[in-house]
Amino acid sequence: MTQSIEPMSRVDTAWLHMDQDANHMMITGVLVLDRPVDRNRFKKLLETRLLRFARFRQRVTERNGRVYWETDPNFHLDNHLHRIGLPAPAGQAELQEMVADLASEPLDFHHPLWQFHLVDRYEGGAALITRIHHCIADGLALVQVLMSLADEAWDPHTQDHLRREGSLPERLTRPFRRVAETGAHLAHDLISEVAELAQHPEKLGQWVQEAEHITEELMRIGLLPHDPETHLHARLAGRKRIAWAQPLELAAVKETAHQLRGTVNDVLMTCAAGALRQFLIDVDDDIESDIHVAVPFSLRPRDQAITTLGNQFGLVIVRLPVNEPDSLKRYHQVREAMTNLKNSAQPQVTFGLLNLLGKGPAGIEKFALDTLSDKASLVMTNVPGPETPLSIAGARILQPLVWVPQSGHLGVGFSILSYAGSVQFGVIADSQMMQDPSQVTRDFEQSLRELQRHTLSQD
Repeated sequence: MTQSIEPMSRVDTAWLHMDQDANHMMITGVLVLDRPVDRNRFKKLLETRLLRFARFRQRVTERNGRVYWETDPNFHLDNHLHRIGLPAPAGQAELQEMVADLASEPLDFHHPLWQFHLVDRYEGGAALITRIHHCIADGLALVQVLMSLADEAWDPHTQDHLRREGSLPERLTRPFRRVAETGAHLAHDLISEVAELAQHPEKLGQWVQEAEHITEELMRIGLLPHDPETHLHARLAGRKRIAWAQPLELAAVKETAHQLRGTVNDVLMTCAAGALRQFLIDVDDDIESDIHVAVPFSLRPRDQAITTLGNQFGLVIVRLPVNEPDSLKRYHQVREAMTNLKNSAQPQVTFGLLNLLGKGPAGIEKFALDTLSDKASLVMTNVPGPETPLSIAGARILQPLVWVPQSGHLGVGFSILSYAGSVQFGVIADSQMMQDPSQVTRDFEQSLRELQRHTLSQD
């Protein structure tokens, strides 16, 4: 039987303590569905699939300066599952406003820190809004947990292919095992090297040389100047704005990347840089220098499904060349920055830093994470999701979107998530920094079209 109380890990405690009135450490998600959902059927799904993780029955409690997970003695699903409706005309603008309102409100600390809101009659179908506190788990784990609520969406044209590709759990976990592969490789290489050093101390000299390289990288990160004072560094108001683009065709993005001899990630990062450039021109009139973005990467084993929650990730700081007016030159600068990152020790550094500080006082880790985020202007996640269509309680998932919170003074987050042959792009922003994030989603699409025109001109 699961213990009724257990200590919260230091890393998870740090994320709990980073919660602010103007910046809640809450992961927000939206699933757009093609038809209404029976509440009782969905409730049964939560009971059988979500609640198998004890964490979703536990609330947060503090005793003698330590934070614990404690089974909620008054746990009831009705405290976490709400059915709501949209005002007319019940379209994307109304749903975006509702999601923004919920993302601006804190969770109830008297109960486990998660909620689902089932939205009726959204564009002839429905929508599912999720809110889960970051102390429960990192974004990658929670995306996979959410997808575990889903079943295969029946499509007679894909069934033979799906059978060849393996079972649903295998196919669901396959794309997650490829997340941030470079960062994961480096992180696990570092773990292996430490273990090998303990068994073979004669290798100390070689390890010291590599440690010097890591130390140099740590100093380089520390010496990075703060990003320029733009609208992305306005004082937080605490009210969120949310927008998302229509799904983009993944095959078209892959073809663009192929023509430009780069990766899908290079193309998408370039589109983000182009959208941010246009935003900064619109609100600040001028761009003095490039900016940086904080990108989380997973440290979870790539060959295993997620069976435990908690936070297991590091951060990398990536330069976005928003100061470059030419989209093709901007692309090459992004590709160069990403290549340099893959060849650097930065993923090792942030992994080691977060791992060590996670064992110490939570306030120290908060300081370290804030220091890292001081080097950036926003957070950007890029998560590969399921490759085949899924359904929840009989309703097909048309579009999934997930935003991680922005720690410290950061108030803008970009989210990219692939799903069933499409790419989803969404923005979450503090209202003081962005009044109209939907314009940024349109500029993201425009940046992609510009790159595609370059590839056509090369044919």
